[in-house]
This record gives sequence, C-alpha cells and structure tokens, in this order.
Amino acid sequence: MKHSIFKLVSSLAILFAITSNCKIMGQTSQTDAAIYKKIDEQIKQMTLEEKVGMIHASSSFTSGGVKRLNIPELTMSDGPHGVRIEQGRHWDAGNVHVNDSGTYLPTGVCLASTWNPKLGYAYGSVLGSEANARGKDVILGPGINIIRTPLNGRNFEYQSEDPFLVSKMVVGYIRGVQDQGIAACAKHYLANNQETKRGSINVLMSERALREIYLPGFKAAVTEGGVYAVMGAYNKFRGEWCTENDYLVNKILKKELGFKGVLMSDWGAVHNTMEALWYGTDLEMGTDLGGVKYNKFFLGDTVITLVKKGIVDERLIDEKVKRILYVMYKTHKFDKRPVGSFSTKEHFATAKKVADEGIVLLKNNNNILPLNKNGIKSIALIGVNAARLQSEGGGSSQVRTKYEITPQEGLNRISGSSITISYSPGYEIMRNGTANKQLIEAAVEAAKKADVAIVVGGWAHGYNNYAWRDNAYDAEGIDKPNMDMPFGQNELIEAVVKANPKTIVVLMGGGPIDVSGWVDNIPAIVQAWYPGSEGGNALAEILFGQINPSGKLPMTFPKHLSENPAYALGQYPGDSVNVLYNDDIFVGYRYFDTYKVEPQFAFGHGLSYTKFSYSNMNVVPGNQSATVTLTVTNTGKVAGAEVVQVYVKDDVSTLKRPEKELKGFEKVFLKPGESKKVTIALGKDAFQYYNDIKGQWVLEPGKFTIMVGSSSRDIRATKGIEIR
Repeated sequence: MKHSIFKLVSSLAILFAITSNCKIMGQTSQTDAAIYKKIDEQIKQMTLEEKVGMIHASSSFTSGGVKRLNIPELTMSDGPHGVRIEQGRHWDAGNVHVNDSGTYLPTGVCLASTWNPKLGYAYGSVLGSEANARGKDVILGPGINIIRTPLNGRNFEYQSEDPFLVSKMVVGYIRGVQDQGIAACAKHYLANNQETKRGSINVLMSERALREIYLPGFKAAVTEGGVYAVMGAYNKFRGEWCTENDYLVNKILKKELGFKGVLMSDWGAVHNTMEALWYGTDLEMGTDLGGVKYNKFFLGDTVITLVKKGIVDERLIDEKVKRILYVMYKTHKFDKRPVGSFSTKEHFATAKKVADEGIVLLKNNNNILPLNKNGIKSIALIGVNAARLQSEGGGSSQVRTKYEITPQEGLNRISGSSITISYSPGYEIMRNGTANKQLIEAAVEAAKKADVAIVVGGWAHGYNNYAWRDNAYDAEGIDKPNMDMPFGQNELIEAVVKANPKTIVVLMGGGPIDVSGWVDNIPAIVQAWYPGSEGGNALAEILFGQINPSGKLPMTFPKHLSENPAYALGQYPGDSVNVLYNDDIFVGYRYFDTYKVEPQFAFGHGLSYTKFSYSNMNVVPGNQSATVTLTVTNTGKVAGAEVVQVYVKDDVSTLKRPEKELKGFEKVFLKPGESKKVTIALGKDAFQYYNDIKGQWVLEPGKFTIMVGSSSRDIRATKGIEIR
C-alpha cells in the first residue's frame, strides 16, 4: 500500500477546494438588506412586459433579462456531474454539437459512497469553478431525491436511501458550488423517485414520510447549505403539480424553511398559469422544440394580459422577479465574479479522489484482492463496460469530457509490460439482448488461459441521443424493467467462473442488481458505480492495492426486487394516476432491519484491505442530546479509512419506529497500528420523530439504544441511555 500516494491525492483535492474558495472570499459581500434595496429600485424602473420576460425561459438554458436596464439573462447548465456549454443557446439532445471538454466527476451515488462531506465540498468547487469559466450562473444539481426503488433510472444521479446521509453530503456540494459565485440548484423537489410516468403520476404519502424521509435533504440544502435555487419535480404531490404546489412550495419551502431563492420548474413541468402564479413557481423553464415560443409559455404573454385586466396583482410578479434578481446578486451578475478554470489537473485530481473513496469492495473471500503485480502474469479482462465510455450517457447528466479513463485503460496503465491483458466483450449492450454464445465462448477461452479473470459488467447508460432509451438502464426518462442482469451477463459470469475460479466481478451502474445466481461462487465483487474521468485509474489502483477501498454503500442491495419495501409494502410504479407510498418511513435499511429481511449487501457495507477495531465506546447523555465517543484502531498492515456509523433506536415509542436510524458518522483515516478517538454529537433531532397525529416533531423521554458499527448490519458496540 502506498500511503504517501493516498495522502497526496487527498491533499491535492482539499488544497484545490481551499484555494478556489479564497477567490470568492475576496469579493465584497453585501447584506441581504442592501441587495433588496437595490432590487426594489430596479423593479420600480421595469415595465410589466420586462418583468414577465424575466419569469420564463428565453432559450433552452437561459431566463430573460432586461437589456435596457443592464439586467442580464440568467444562464444555466446541466448537470450535476460536469459542466456543459451548448453551442448556441438551445438544447442539443444528441450531444452532437456540444462544445465541451470538461471534468467528468463520478456520479452522485459514487460521491455519497465516500461518506466524506469534505469531498462533497471539493466536488462542488470543481463544478462552480468550471461553470465560472464557461460563463454559467446556475448548476442544475445536486440531485438529492431519495432512492426508494432500485429501478429508478436516475438513481445514479441521486445519493442515498437515507435522509441523514443525503443531508450531510448535499451541504458540502452546495457550499462548494456557491463559494465560487455560482448558484446550485437542488432537485427534484419533491418525490421524483421514479422516471416511469414521472410526468403524470400523483404521489401520495403520509406527512410523517414526507418529514422524516423525503424532505430532510431539501431542508438541509436550504437551511444549512443556503442553496440559491430549487427545481420542482415533474410529478404531482397530493393532487397538485410539484412545481406549482402551494403546500410544498409556498408553505414549506418558502415560509417554513425560509428559502429566499428561485423555485424554477423542471423543463416543461408547468401546467397552469394561475396555479404557477399563485402556488410558488418563480421561473418557468423549458424549450421551444415543440414549436411553442418562449413568450407563449404559461408564464409568458398570458400573465401580461391577466395583470392588465386586473385579474392578477402585479405585486405577485414583482415577488418572482425579486427572487430572480436576488440570485443574480448572489452570483455576482452585477459586479466582478472570480475567474474560474476548466479541465485542470486539480479538477481531475478531485474526480480521482472521489472515485478512490467511492468505489466499494463488496466481497473479498480469501483476500483474493488486492492483486499481486508480481504474482500474476496474465489477466482475462471481460465485459463491454471494461472498454465503454460512460460520460455521454444517462440523459441530461451527460458530459463531454476532456478524457475518460476506462477500466481497460486503467488496468493496462498499471500493469505495464509485466502482465499480459486480453480483452473479450462477453456480451452486447442491447435493451432486450440475450446471451451471445459466441462471445461467451471466446471469454471462457480467454479466462482458461489467464491467471485471473476480471468481468466488468452491470448496468449501462444509453448514449444521449433521441434513441438513448433503446439501450439504457441508467438514464433520465426511463426506469429499469427489473433488477436482473441484462445482456446475458448471468450466463457469462457463471461460465467464466467455472473456467477460472479466480474471477473478480466489477459492477458499473447506479445501484443494486440481482447477483443471487452467482454471488456465492465469485470470490470478489467490486461496485464501481460510474466513477468519472479518472475512474479507470482509481479502479485499477484499488484492484492492485495501491489504493485501499473505503467506500460504503449508501443504499441497501436486496437479494431480489420483491424484497424492496416499495414492492413489499408500497406501490411501484403505481396505477395510471396514483403511486401510494405505503412503505411510509420504512425505506431501505429501515425496512430490512425492522422486518428482519436479509439483504444481499447491507446499507453502509464496504470492505477494506485492512481491519479496524472499535473500543472504549461511551455515551454521555445531555439535555435532549448525547455525545458518543470511541476509539478506532487500524489493526492491519496497510493504511485505510473506516466510516464509523452511529445508529439510534427508540426502545419504546407511541408510534412505530424503525429498528435503527443513522444519526451520525465520521470517516477516519488511519495508518497501520494507529488509533484515533472519535467523537460524534447527537442533537435533539437524533431522538425525535414526526408524530403525524399531533402534526409535530416529538421527543418522547425514555430509553434509547445507541449502536456504533461498520454498517447497519455490522454493529460493533451498543449502549443504552436515557434521554430526559
């Protein structure tokens, strides 16, 4: 293990975040009071037509400005994993004319798998800096919807099934972006937990599920991250479209949470002028691909007519313009913004560091990993995903990157001339593809001749053109048909491991896949997600032990789809109108642990090439709070990082609560033999739950059990306490 390399890459990523932050800190800050005074003066000078021109799109990625008053357009950019620049100002669904060569960051689920909020900040700093360099004002990310079902096509963009983990990761991302003078845009508000029927379904959930599971990430984005923009979802929530939803937008987001920024629609998500005006939409975004001109949007010329007829008070329009101008001031549209940078070594170092810490070692029987470079002479590399570029797939999150290192390239680079690597595709990527016997036979022959076989498979993005859904299993606008491995990969893996017992499986993709047919026969499994521009290098270094894996699953991997709570208790994808969230608060591990269902791989699970011991756990109760302390020791021979996870169980409660809930965590980096004392504070919110009978958060005094572990199913120490 090369501990110095591990520390160097980490230092580069953190150094970049710090130095980038210094650029924006040099700007003259204005108080909100001073900003609003200027805004009021600007609005007084604007005509009604100019105001209305600002509350709808002026092109696919801009909202209108007022040239007469030197108010510029607000320019936005997809996406959450890398900055794009469109050629011209219009949406290019084929990504053919995108003039872009940016940094492709690992996808959101990989970032969450690092369990490292500091990397969230570094990640956001890259996006903010590159947006600056490309003349953008708003990054359309982060995506933070809860991963409710394994089939959601956008799980790769999102982060976790757990609201606490989402909340901790989203704050760093947002601050990293916005410290560069760019607005982050948290999306999709709210309950966009599936792509199937996303434009028509009505989500019905309890108030408790809303408050405990689906809202916390957005709350943290606003109250802790200070996010400048929020994007409304396509779906309905309790009968009203999310983008024009009085309860979600006016009452919760703006009034209760104190959101000062812009609630923008997802593209084409506005359905009614009056409802959009009254129920919280500040900015209607969309394209004119369907022939509807921008001034004919719901918040276009119709609004002018309604105001002139006295049906709508002009002050309602002023409020929306005020919010848009507020974001403009916060993003330095009227003064000097710091200079950004694009595709720098530091940016790619951050992408590498996220991949290093986000890739998860799921299984490692008999320590087959890491591979000994001096102990093997040949590798049979098998699977289309070993050689496939992932950056330009997935829908609106595609990135035209300067470079992307595939697993094949990474392994070739690390092996040099000392190891012979043969490549066999093994399967074909086709939406309804089945096993290709000739390709399997060729892969088997290669595996027989090699010391080690590495199968790189899993899910696949479709390329982002008008037919991306033809071969996409991780993409916007479409969900997976099931959790089964596509393209005949089960047959491939079973045949390869039979030919060579030293077979390692690497899974690419945005979430769980059914591996039950062969998991017991494979000695090592690695979850690589979509690991970004440097992903192939990160994966190769992990496989050969130059990097010690430290990623932890941000979601539960069920053995079978039927065991997922959305199926076992609730509805997915719902009927033609409604989706009932009868799984309620029992999402992910909350269901598996409470109802004693054995997962394939547990929430928080992730192996290392070293071992960690937990000792001296103590919990000191406070005033509706507690402080957890313990010592973590690296008892192995290589440097590594452990994620200490703190779960809380309410021993007795009026309403049913989960068996355990994540309420704290810390990632600890340790040299061989090194020990560190870890202190994790649990506030009042760690012991509360939402009582939807009373309509409020409650903390019921009594006994609680504090559990500390390496995953939700690997609890190392427990202690009972009493909270008064």
